[in-house]
Amino acid sequence: MKRFVALYEALDSTTSTLGKVEALQGYFTAAPPADAAWALYFLSGRRLKRFLPTKLLVRWALELAGFDEWMFEECYGVVGDFAETVALLLPGSARPTEDELPLSAWMETQILPLRELPGEAQRERVQGFWRTLPRRELFILNKILTGEYRVGVSTTLVVKALALATQLEVATVAQRVMGDWTPSAEFFEKLRAPEGDSQSASAPYPFFLASPLKDPVESLGPLADWLVEWKWDGIRGQLLRREGQLFLWSRGEELLTARFPELHLLGEGLPDGTVLDGEVLAYENGQPLPFARLQTRIGRQKLTAGVLAKSPVVFMAFDLLEEDGVDLRELPLSERRQRLEALLAPRALPFLLSPGVKEAGWSALAKLRESARDRTVEGLMLKRLSSPYRAGRKRGDWWKWKIDPFTVDAVLIYAQAGSGKRANLFTDYTFAVWEEGELVPFAKAYSGLSDAEIAEMDKWIRGHTLQRFGPVRAVEPVHVFELHFEGIAASPRHKSGVAVRFPRISRWRQDKPAAEADTLQSLRALISLRPN
Repeated sequence: MKRFVALYEALDSTTSTLGKVEALQGYFTAAPPADAAWALYFLSGRRLKRFLPTKLLVRWALELAGFDEWMFEECYGVVGDFAETVALLLPGSARPTEDELPLSAWMETQILPLRELPGEAQRERVQGFWRTLPRRELFILNKILTGEYRVGVSTTLVVKALALATQLEVATVAQRVMGDWTPSAEFFEKLRAPEGDSQSASAPYPFFLASPLKDPVESLGPLADWLVEWKWDGIRGQLLRREGQLFLWSRGEELLTARFPELHLLGEGLPDGTVLDGEVLAYENGQPLPFARLQTRIGRQKLTAGVLAKSPVVFMAFDLLEEDGVDLRELPLSERRQRLEALLAPRALPFLLSPGVKEAGWSALAKLRESARDRTVEGLMLKRLSSPYRAGRKRGDWWKWKIDPFTVDAVLIYAQAGSGKRANLFTDYTFAVWEEGELVPFAKAYSGLSDAEIAEMDKWIRGHTLQRFGPVRAVEPVHVFELHFEGIAASPRHKSGVAVRFPRISRWRQDKPAAEADTLQSLRALISLRPN
């Protein structure tokens, strides 16, 4: 556990990519296989479900620390992070080195069994952790207990470091850590084996990600060298048919098979040993539907016949990664595309082939791109016909040429502290627009400002707080920010009546008074720019 805590601190204390990779490489080289597997589990973004309700943990922490609840709320409001607040309130302890448990033993013998214990035994065990652990380890334990373990390192860097530690190719490591796996010494030994494959039948391939096109499109050379497709507004996924089973994985490595039963049932007709890359779309009458319709299927515990009928889906395939159990990723896209067309030609819904977009030249294509919103798509995809299917975001072969985002000027009304290195800074903001003389909240955003702007805004927030609601502060409504977002839809679940997708801060409008920010009426007018 101490080694894992030291790794967290090393990663959290530097912004150097090289420094992060060196820390990770050193850990994976020295750690026992079972510990390395658990570390990889957390570092690759996987999370265990919350073990205990936060309110229960707060009560136990207050009981042990001897503080009143108001004191905890005040401390939490300053710190902005539950795990850190508890770690700071409790005294911690120095534990002898000989009592040190490895990370894997902590997880398998102390933490995972918590779910099976009766309530009083849970309290005794957790408070026992808090009494005996040093503060730095107590902090990491709290992160794990609450399912909020995060550290500022990307999966790409983790894979790179693991490749260096195991002396394997990056692509090999990336493939072996995909999909659903259980952290164990056996798994890690298979992962770092020079030959063989630790993948199960359910494991997808690493996704090839497109880069944003910022240079003039003409700089890409002859249009004839490129496959042009619409950029679909759905859930990117890989559909796998192996060993008589069907699996649907999202780009975030979430298994979605049960969320889309129609794909599962009809996918049984695909040949065994097939892997398709594509997009899950809400689709009806030969047309894609807005992403908001697809959201009605996401997160529901029960998919009723009414929900399925309201938001029918298809799988829009645009690449064939495996055929008859053979990995096709090194073949040029032109050949993979031909094989995909032959595979899908005799099939009907819910499997569609993403059509190529044909135009005489780049200028004509640019004009066609302007119609993207009318088609309920996000722009165009440009893929070099000679390209293999790579892993991750490799610039040069796949580009996304998106339409310009929606824009609105909004007023900052609430602020909350961030997490990780930003736990002591107010970086998470709530924005509002005007409606009949009042400010109505409609979006939250936490990215887009420079470090200097964040520091300036943090200082201002602390001096201009009007009210506190736990960790949230209501501030004087005077600052205007230009927000960008990718989509907008009517939403009865929100006070404003609208929901926006991927809001982010474009710039701080210090030139504009709050009275000149946009209105809810102008925001609602943007909904008409997208088909319903």
